Amino acid sequence: MSNSRRNIIIIGAGIAGTSLAKELQQKTNLYSITAFLDDDPKKIGSKILGIPVLGPVSEAIKNFTHSPKVELIIAIPSADNATLKQIYQTGKEHGFNKIHLLPSISTIIEGDAHFAQIREINPQDILGRKPAPLNISETLAWFENKRILVTGAGGSIGSELCRQLLEAGAERLYLFGHGENSIYQIDRELRDLQKGGVGSKTKIVPIIGELRDRAYMMDIMKKLKVSIVFHTAAYKHVPLMEQNPVLAIENNVHGTKNLIDAAINAGIQRFVFISTDKAVDPICIYGASKLIGEHIVLASAQASQIETIIVRFGNVLGSRGSILPLFQRQIQYGGPVTVTHPDATRYFMTIPEACSLVLKTTHKGKSGESYIFDMGYPVRILDLAENIIKFYGYEPYKDI
Repeated sequence: MSNSRRNIIIIGAGIAGTSLAKELQQKTNLYSITAFLDDDPKKIGSKILGIPVLGPVSEAIKNFTHSPKVELIIAIPSADNATLKQIYQTGKEHGFNKIHLLPSISTIIEGDAHFAQIREINPQDILGRKPAPLNISETLAWFENKRILVTGAGGSIGSELCRQLLEAGAERLYLFGHGENSIYQIDRELRDLQKGGVGSKTKIVPIIGELRDRAYMMDIMKKLKVSIVFHTAAYKHVPLMEQNPVLAIENNVHGTKNLIDAAINAGIQRFVFISTDKAVDPICIYGASKLIGEHIVLASAQASQIETIIVRFGNVLGSRGSILPLFQRQIQYGGPVTVTHPDATRYFMTIPEACSLVLKTTHKGKSGESYIFDMGYPVRILDLAENIIKFYGYEPYKDI
């Protein structure tokens, strides 16, 4: 049995890494922790939980035999993109094929890191601008014991909201969507997280439903008795919506109208509408449909007691339909990676960062207001393309 154990090296001997190590030590038949790696001179040379702390990271990592069973876990929730990129590249240079990450959201509540939250590092973690520092402990506590509905729960934004709301300890989390596969996947993922100790008291309820069915929405919203609705569901692929304008209006406009009316009828306290910066002077069907949705939500707030908040998103790195998945597919097929202009720039925000800001806005925002996130500094698309090619182990302009 010992030969089948996964050998783990944890990078980061702080609260998150220690919490993770405690959990892994309880599963000795599956995992063996070889060492902590850390840059803190006060920790280097000591032992934590009987595990040696070696460092600095860039030097200590050279001392290990690299086999398929040796894995790195980066457990530094405060690490910025540059730090993660450096650690990732160092690990790759020294032959580590499996490099995992404990996302920062998992350690917002101090000491509450779980192995179930570990995932493989991906391009979002090391590309783009430095994320803004967020402290949302108070916000997560505010969502505790609340009944919450997320529409579009199987999408990139909706699913991340669900992960963070599970972390917050919502009483009930309703996963609403009309695609059974995506709802099944996020339902299974959240239940796996619960098995690992995350949000174990939350009742998860998947719902396959249709926003365009007004009678159904009126009935289901009355039965669920939720206090907060996050409306992320939308048809958002711009070229597709240009070719299918009727469906775009039916879903993004009529669906929103049905949902907000049903929410008001059910006495729901707060309604959060996820919109887009394309709703500003829209030049496409998608943008126009979201702008109309915004007007519907604001008008409903003025005519009832419901609290409404509108959040406009810019480019979210890694979301469905964004440039990152396109680049990944192009690399997968051997290139070329297409960039429209070498000087083109875009503002980007990662999915976890954007969703944390949505939660904070829901907690702190004023009813009837629209919010646009500060996207920081623009990122050159050519730099993004070159970095993602390097992430997958290729050399730009030579291999791809």
